[in-house]
Amino acid sequence: MPRPSPAGPVRLGPDARAALRPAVTVIEAGLWHTRREVNARTSIPQGPELLESAGNLHNLRLAAGAAEGEFKGAYPFVDTDVYKWLEAAAWQLGQEPAEELTADVDRITGLVAAAQQPDGYLNTWFQLVKGGERYQDLRWGHELYCAGHLIQAAIAHHRSTGRPELLDVARKFADHVDSVFGPPGSGKPIDGIDGHPEVETALVELYRETGERRYLDLAAYFVDRHGHGLLGGEAYCQDRVPLREATNVEGHAVRQLYLLAAAADLATETGDAGLRAASERLWQAMTTTKTHLTGGLGAHHEEEDFGDPYELPNERAYCETCAAIASVQWSWRMALLTGEARYSDLIERTLFNGFLAGVSLDGERWLYVNPLQVRDGHTDPGGDQSARRTRWFRCACCPPNVMRLFASLEHYLASADDDGLQIHQYVTGSYTGEGITVRGETDYPWHGTVALTVEETPADRPWTLSLRVPQWCRDVRVRCGEETYEGPVTDGWLRLERTWAPGDRVVLELGLEPRLTAADPRVDAVRGCVAIERGPLVYCLEQVDHPGGGLDDIVLDTSRPLAVKHRPDLLGGVTTVVAAGRRRHLPDAGWWPYATADEASHQDGEPIELTAVPYYAWANREDGSMRVWLPTS
Repeated sequence: MPRPSPAGPVRLGPDARAALRPAVTVIEAGLWHTRREVNARTSIPQGPELLESAGNLHNLRLAAGAAEGEFKGAYPFVDTDVYKWLEAAAWQLGQEPAEELTADVDRITGLVAAAQQPDGYLNTWFQLVKGGERYQDLRWGHELYCAGHLIQAAIAHHRSTGRPELLDVARKFADHVDSVFGPPGSGKPIDGIDGHPEVETALVELYRETGERRYLDLAAYFVDRHGHGLLGGEAYCQDRVPLREATNVEGHAVRQLYLLAAAADLATETGDAGLRAASERLWQAMTTTKTHLTGGLGAHHEEEDFGDPYELPNERAYCETCAAIASVQWSWRMALLTGEARYSDLIERTLFNGFLAGVSLDGERWLYVNPLQVRDGHTDPGGDQSARRTRWFRCACCPPNVMRLFASLEHYLASADDDGLQIHQYVTGSYTGEGITVRGETDYPWHGTVALTVEETPADRPWTLSLRVPQWCRDVRVRCGEETYEGPVTDGWLRLERTWAPGDRVVLELGLEPRLTAADPRVDAVRGCVAIERGPLVYCLEQVDHPGGGLDDIVLDTSRPLAVKHRPDLLGGVTTVVAAGRRRHLPDAGWWPYATADEASHQDGEPIELTAVPYYAWANREDGSMRVWLPTS
């Protein structure tokens, strides 16, 4: 059985101003256990082969002088695919040592170290393609972005194994960056920022790992220099307005979210009230005006951009898998900083839908973009913007990013404070805070019963077990032993305070009745439509379940009740939602695809039974149309 690992992606510093501290969870069964097993047994082990075939490892050998040939890859940031895989492998090794995986990590760590230049600089694109040119194209060059992912991989390796080899490489690079970048008057040669934020949150974590305050100060400098025109003043790279003054998220979604994760980290470590206020304001603006039902983020394929408020298209939704991951990372930091349950509500929605859809059930194929609709007769462009699952990408940022979140997922589920233990996400396994262990038993999200048993507890004092009641839940019941708890749900938390004893049992019942969800009327793309949800899961229709035609002519009958049917034979075992609908027989449009409103209203069509499957499981069977939002007229 995998062992619990106290090491996670976020380890607060000794002076952190956070409401909550990360706790340790071990997932032992259920949906997340199954998906993490696929990640551990299939996705991560195939990483070295894919990195070899794509040329990433070849580039490191070239930079180290250990091979001959040409640089492989189209982008200056291909090194990050290696670093994200190393991070995923390191978190996995922290839970379950494996000889072959250890050998792969050691071998690739050796390549990274050999490719590093004597002063600490490391970027194979600039070393090999640009003749050693450095920091001349900060908007597009991604040199500091690459440094950030290297630092995060090194911290994961050090926390999981205790070994210093990769951390030594990362610190040497960080020291080099610190010697080069700084504000005017600092005596450093460059006042600049990277066009793709990432190094900022990595530097905060390096401060937490080493205690070196200069890394925290460098992160703060980079965060505050965004929005001052150093990259041309464009929203795309968060350079239009300083973060402290921003009123909504904008530009490239992943870049914005990584920057905001760093802002939350800095607010946590320094108590910076301005950064905290900006983080809370921007999170609220994002969730109320720019977040898809699935938790997905990004409206535009062009520039991978957030788009305008309430601009939430379906078939052209971008919703990059990396943006879902970045959203989880930011929201978790906000949950720790504030103690508020709403951040973990979004984490749950994003994990079960926008994130989980990004990888196939077999762990071998991926989605870079996650649309909410694929039309009948869709012609797929292929490549990174394909609506069909792909083995790998030319820009392969998403697959190893998925791997590292899966491998570290146990560290996003629970927290502790001086008053007790908070359970943010429900799994079968154990949650451990400081001197407290609670065991969970559940088949969530298929069933809403969560049984919790106290296994370890202080004997001499009361403490509070806090259970998050999801925002979507309208029917919640709690039993403590033989008693039914009638206490309030406050700010999303149900808090049970008492002097606990080993064996004490709490049963949480979350109602999972399927429901129809409508969007804010300002979301033009889905006006007149509803979506099917059940518990934390968003559902969709796939063409394969509806023979005899496509999905563009389907109308949902909202007057008929929704039914639930568990299908252990389908898509690895899922609960489906069955609904009533109609398939309209639309006339040939001839030369003009429009009709009068009166003519259109009489196209009733024939009854059809609709089968909705969890959105995360779509595109795992035959290619065809798909839709989340269903017309009602």
